[in-house]
Amino acid sequence: MTLLILTRLLALAALIFAVAAFTLRWRATMRRPLALDRSPAKGDPKSGVLYAFSLGMMPWAKESTRRHLLAYLRGIGFHVGIFAGLLALLVSPFWSWLPQAVLLAFAALTALGAAFGLAGEVMRWAERNLRRLSTPDDHASVLLVTAFLAATSAALAHPAWMPAMYLSGALLFLYAPLGKIRHCIYFFFSRLFFGLFIGRRAVVHPRSVTSRPSSVAGRG
Repeated sequence: MTLLILTRLLALAALIFAVAAFTLRWRATMRRPLALDRSPAKGDPKSGVLYAFSLGMMPWAKESTRRHLLAYLRGIGFHVGIFAGLLALLVSPFWSWLPQAVLLAFAALTALGAAFGLAGEVMRWAERNLRRLSTPDDHASVLLVTAFLAATSAALAHPAWMPAMYLSGALLFLYAPLGKIRHCIYFFFSRLFFGLFIGRRAVVHPRSVTSRPSSVAGRG
């Protein structure tokens, strides 16, 4: 058995483990009851959910991203690289069938993702508040993803790096359900709960809500 086949099988086994673990976490979370909101409903929860998964994720929707736009863009670039890297890994047995332009696009996106990941790790050490807040899990998650993206970009440039890509992918898949990376499924629940809350409270469009009681404001 060659090193390439061995590492490919390790990556496949780790992927199956990650999918199974995430499926169990998803089902366990789905079985938990929603917190009961006893306040009177003032709006449509569906509109809040729609906002939470669309405009609510734009950089101007949160003060933290408005004030730290470069960090927001770095995070976006990092996650685009992650999606590109995972897709490239899944279709890696068929790379020889893909146009060269597609492979170059994958290589560029994963290389940029690795650079953004490394920049994020440097920021965690350089910025005092981030350094104090960061846990070993934070560092391990960023470094594992960054190493995987770097190895994937290298493998796209030269096939000799493919075992490194599969090995780093296997380590990433094994760690993902156990560490911080599992936020990839909790993200959907957090946005759902946020959307249901603001939709029910009718705070999705603050301007339209606050503009109604103009006669009350005029009484003062």
